Order: sequence, then structure tokens, then C-alpha cells
Amino acid sequence: MEELTLDLDIPQQPGENAGRAAGEEESQVVALKEGEVADYISGKAIKETPKEKVRQRIARALVHEYGIDPGDMERDFALTVSEEGAKRKRTKKADIAVFESGMAHTTANLRRVVICKPEPKQTKNVFKLRMPDQARKDLEELQELMGNDGRPLCAHGMWTDGADYFFLKKVVDDFGVNFEDRSDWEITDGTDGSRTVASHQRLRLAEPERLKAAFQRCHNYIHGNEGMPKDAAFWQFLYLLFAKMYDERVSRGTGHGRFRTGLKEMFEEDGRAAIAKRVRSLFEDVKIQYSEVFKPTDEITLSDQALAFIVSELAHYDLSASDIDAKGIAYQELVGTNLRGDRGQYFTPRVAVDLMVEMLDPKQDETVLDPTCGTGGFLQATLKHLRDSWKNEAGTLGFPDTKEEQVRYGDLLKEYAEKHLFGADFDQFLVRATTMDVMMLAQTTGNIFHMDSLAFPRGHLADVEKAKKQIPLGETVDVLLSNPPFGADIPISDESVLGDFRQGIARSWGRDPVTGEPTASLTSTPKSMAPEQLFIQRAIEWVKPGGRIGIVLPNGILSNPGPTDEAIRRYILEHCWVLASVELPVETFIVDANVNILTTLLFLKRKTEQEVRNWRMKTEKAYPVFMAVAEKVGFDRRGNELYKRTPDGEPVVETSVVVERLNIRGKEVARPLRHSKKVIDNDLPVIAEKYREFRAEYPVPGIDPREAAGAGA
Repeated sequence: MEELTLDLDIPQQPGENAGRAAGEEESQVVALKEGEVADYISGKAIKETPKEKVRQRIARALVHEYGIDPGDMERDFALTVSEEGAKRKRTKKADIAVFESGMAHTTANLRRVVICKPEPKQTKNVFKLRMPDQARKDLEELQELMGNDGRPLCAHGMWTDGADYFFLKKVVDDFGVNFEDRSDWEITDGTDGSRTVASHQRLRLAEPERLKAAFQRCHNYIHGNEGMPKDAAFWQFLYLLFAKMYDERVSRGTGHGRFRTGLKEMFEEDGRAAIAKRVRSLFEDVKIQYSEVFKPTDEITLSDQALAFIVSELAHYDLSASDIDAKGIAYQELVGTNLRGDRGQYFTPRVAVDLMVEMLDPKQDETVLDPTCGTGGFLQATLKHLRDSWKNEAGTLGFPDTKEEQVRYGDLLKEYAEKHLFGADFDQFLVRATTMDVMMLAQTTGNIFHMDSLAFPRGHLADVEKAKKQIPLGETVDVLLSNPPFGADIPISDESVLGDFRQGIARSWGRDPVTGEPTASLTSTPKSMAPEQLFIQRAIEWVKPGGRIGIVLPNGILSNPGPTDEAIRRYILEHCWVLASVELPVETFIVDANVNILTTLLFLKRKTEQEVRNWRMKTEKAYPVFMAVAEKVGFDRRGNELYKRTPDGEPVVETSVVVERLNIRGKEVARPLRHSKKVIDNDLPVIAEKYREFRAEYPVPGIDPREAAGAGA
């Protein structure tokens, strides 16, 4: 094998190699001063303060969730407000003002106002959320801005600090002005009708940051207000999330969903009781429908108030139609925070997951397996990769899905997840969490097995027999992705497991005194092995000949001079073509796993029996291998984002114009939106692009299983 190390020549300016989405105009790269951000409303450079971070999230949500035209918004709009029964007047600014569509930005045309505050400090990643009666002083400020003296002004107001969200509706009648607490803003005239008479909300697509915040708010409310530990709060939230997804599926088009709330229902005792009754009844149906996921003893133990809060947070989102990436980001962040284990279960950072899936490029007819699936990051990324590939072929990558595409892609993802997507883990809680993740992304529970992948095809856990039928070793799996548990502190010492590896890696290795090459002892065997060592052999055994592997490994296996590690490397070369090796910086796993370890992503292709014989007879021809070292992955050791900078040290900002489909006042329109954002300093997307260029010049070595299958047919 000939090693070929590439000079990546990673560009310092973004956009040099990336293809543009359909409808996207040429990107521009500009520089903002330190501490500045490009305003989503005006596109101008503004100071990035804690309050501004909240305002930018809300402005984006107003466009993408509520369908408000960005041209109908203005920041820091000055209003004259009254004090002491209109005896005194002063000027106050709305952080975001929303005007009648297409009309001049005047007080007479003002329809909605938003007050934004800095996000409160967290205590152990938990906010103490409030109900409206606990936030009366803050709401008085909003009432004053909306006009508390009967003047027309606007009728709708929002107050938020990124953790709490409060909505008011101003009602003016002969008896004066009243401000009613609402669970959300009403839809505007001309928008889609609600799905039930009782519900004011039309289902809307989730904006990633808002959905992530909503998930976190729900979990925090349970944890902070119901007196539950974090893990119990997490499972209660997942029960409700599953109920929400099921309700969307069975009520689609009927107008009779149960996971809903009226505008004022959650603020009244009888209303909260009604919400709770509907949802508990819904969950009983969920348990029957998904008996393989839920036990009869599973129950929702939350108070009526907590149930009403969570339903009001999630009811208006159309999760089944929302972008798969938005749902995945929100879910993985919540799951990772609550289910990180202490047995080497290092949750793979998203940047590494995306790179591995991108480089292995699973196809629609290929079976994908993650034998150590954890919370399902690789499976989620596979589904997103497939959907993006379909949209790319259709020329619509970068556009939100049309309603027809939502249905079509949803059906395709469901079919793929049922036939070709597999995961396994020995942790039953992670199996349930991943099953729920697949359900949210693909509308099916998929094939997530509770079993020990190293003990497979034996083992005592529940799903071994099902897995033996669907993913036997060496027969059906085309692509295997894995981040196995690492470390000598979690050794595998069970002989019933080690015995399956005695003819491969699990041997006592020394060196031949003459050649210096690793040799296996004939008289002794190791009593234990590190799990990642065994997973290399298991991964190779699991894929069929020609199948591809992406695996996360500690650098020592690929670089240590000891005979055991060298023997493992020789085993890899004997049984696989080495496609690529990408070394990651130490920051990659520090943030998510608190583990100070250098890792490498190793990409392999299993050889056929004849190709293995060629290697043993030393008749294999040399071939090039893609190798790269990533220096930056977008964040530092503390988890803070890293940005590309100009030679003067200023952060680089990419400004692009993208044509997006927006629902503006009930009509779907395509319009250009200007996006400006700091460019994350992440080498991995560039490495993926370089790998594609490399493969265009150097085809994958070995027999192409697709061509071989075609010839056999």
C-alpha cells in the first residue's frame, strides 16, 4: 500500500469549494469588528450583546415560523407611551416591531411588538421557568408598550429572555383595556386554518434554535417545577414527545388531534385538566400501538399544569414535516445532556458524525448499521444525508420542502428506516432513546436492537434473535459507522466473548526475534482486551465483502510501536482496503465527553476472500490513501465557537442571498433573504470536499460490489 498524504491547502476564506444551493446568489465575504454580528432584520453590523443574541433568534423565528415578512419588521422602533392615566408621556422602544404587511412603518400600522431581554444565568444547565402570574412586572412593561390607554396601536405582544416566553392579546371594549395571557400569537388573516375548532394554532415548521429552546424549556420545566431528577424528567418529556409525533400521524388531515391547547386553556384550571385528560388518553393509545417500545407500566406522572405547559410549547410545531436537521439537533442536545454514561459512552460530536457519513456516502439501497449507536447520532445523520441527496438531485437543496416534498421524502425516509437502517446498544435506555429519535425523524420505530454487539451472534439481551435474522455477520450490512467505547478501564474479560476473537485480534502478541514482526503466542492468551480493539475485528466481520466502515479510534492503535497495536494494524491491512484516515484535535471530545484524548476517524473497505489471499501472497498492488489532519473543529476546549479571522484578527463574515420559500400571510412566496453570519473555523467540511476531489482522481480500490452484483445477475 502506498501512502499518499495530501496538502489540504485549507482556504482561509469560506465558499471557495462549496456548491451553492438552488437559487443562491454569489456569496460575499466581509469582515465584522470583534464583538459584532450581522442583524437578521437589517443586515447591518451591530454589537453582539447578550440581549442581541436573544433578539436575533426571535427575528429569525418570526420569519421562519410565523411567516412574517422581514421587510415588515423594524428593530428599536420608538413609541410614545403613557404613564399615570395619560398624564405623563415618554418614549419607549420596541425591540422588534411588526407592521401591517407591505405598509409604512408607522405607529398606525403597528400590529405586534416584542420585548427581548438577556438570557438569565443557568444553574447546572437549568432555568427556573415562570408562569405569567410570576412575571407580572415584566408583563406590565409589555402592556405599556402595547398601549394601556385604549389607543389602537398593536394588539399582540411577546416578552422573552430566551428562557421564558410570554404572549399577550390586547382587547379593547366599552369597559376599557384588558390584556389576556395567551399561549402563542394568533395566526394572521389569510393564513392556513387551524387543525381543530378548539385549537387556534396552525402547525408550523420548526426553526432549529427555537425548537432546541422549546425542548430544553420543556425538560427544565419538569425538572425545576415538578421536583423530578433530570433523568426522570427526561423520560417524561420523551413520553410526551412520542405522543406528539403519534398524534400528528393519526390526526393528519382529520382536524381531531388531541395534542393541542386553546389560546387561554393552559391558564385556567379546568382548561389544564382538559389538556391533561386528552394527553393521558393519547399516551395510552401510544403504548398499545408501540408495545415494543413502551411497557404497560409506563405512565405520565406530571401535574396538569406541567402537561399544559409542555403541550403549549410543542403543539404548534409540525414535527413530522419540520427539517430533519432541526429536529435532530434539538433531540441530540437534550439526549446527550441527560444520558451520557460512565462506561466509555463518549457521544460523538456532530461535526465528526457529519464528516464520517459524508465520506462514506450511504446510498438509498444500502443497509447501514451502527453497532454502538448510543443516542443515534450516526443514524440521524444518515437519514439527513439521504434526504439532502434527494433534494440535491432535484435541484432544491437549500429550499424548504413543499407540502408534496414533505410527504414524499417522509415516505421515503420511513421506508428506508424500516428496511435499511439498523442500530444496536447494550444500554436499554439508549436503545429506547434512539428508537424515539428514529420515530421523530422517520415516522417509524425502525430497527434498534438491545444487545451486546461484541457478544453477537450470541448473548442474553432481548433482541439478539431478531438481529441474527436481519443483520447476520458478513451478509447484509453495506455501511457500518461506529464510535465504540474506549479504554483499558472498561476491559472485555468474558471468555464467552473473547473466544470469538482468538483467531484474530485477541491473542498475546510478541515479536519474531529475527524479523521483528508481530507473532502470536502459542501458549498463552490475554485475559482481557480493550473494547475498541475488538470492535475493529467485529466491524470488519459485520460488513459484507465490499462493505465500507467508518470507525472512531484512539490514536494509539494506529501509531503505538508495541506488538499488539502493530498486529491490529496488520489485521486491518490484511482484511481491508484503507480508504482514508482523518486525525482529530483533542478539543473534539473534551466538550462532549470531558475526555482528553486524541482520536482518528478510520475509513475502510472490506476485501473479498481473493483480495485477502492476494495480500497474504504479497501480490497486492500499491494504492493511494487519503490522509488528513484537522486542526480546528469549530469550537475550543470550553465549547466556545471558533471563527475564521482576517489577517488583522477580525472575524470573517459570509453574507449570501438565498431564495427561500416563506408562508407570508397564508401565501407561499419565494423571495431572496440575505444571511450574514460569522464563518465557523472548522476544517472538517473542507476535508470532506478534498476527499471527494481525491476520489474523483483515485477510484476506491478493490472490487466494486455493485458492479460485481450486476455481472453476477
